[in-house]
Amino acid sequence: MTASEVVNAYYESWKHGPAAFDEERLRQILAPDLQFHGSIAGHRVGAEPFIKGVADIAGALKSFRMVQMLHEDDQVAAIYECDLTRPEGTFRFAEFFRVADGKIRTLNLSYDGTEFRKLAPASQAG
Repeated sequence: MTASEVVNAYYESWKHGPAAFDEERLRQILAPDLQFHGSIAGHRVGAEPFIKGVADIAGALKSFRMVQMLHEDDQVAAIYECDLTRPEGTFRFAEFFRVADGKIRTLNLSYDGTEFRKLAPASQAG
């Protein structure tokens, strides 16, 4: 699979909401030692914690719209919007991927985390 096909499979695994969330497919396309960096989570290593986060978003997802996707060799960039129930609203996300051997190796996620921080327990806020 090309890098774009792998990233499209990633979105297909969760973009249809909680009833269609495909955890096993997601696990197949993420490297076990995935390098993730997010606006709130910071730098994390490992697919399993990331899968939990994707499940949380899929569980709150009302709709998904891809705005733009670009690719070059093993790198893919995507901008998309989601309508969510928790937090309530429409949010825009940008994700930057590096794919190797048919697996997502690195993923950098950027978004305005203001509303998501409000959901964090007091001990995690800030």
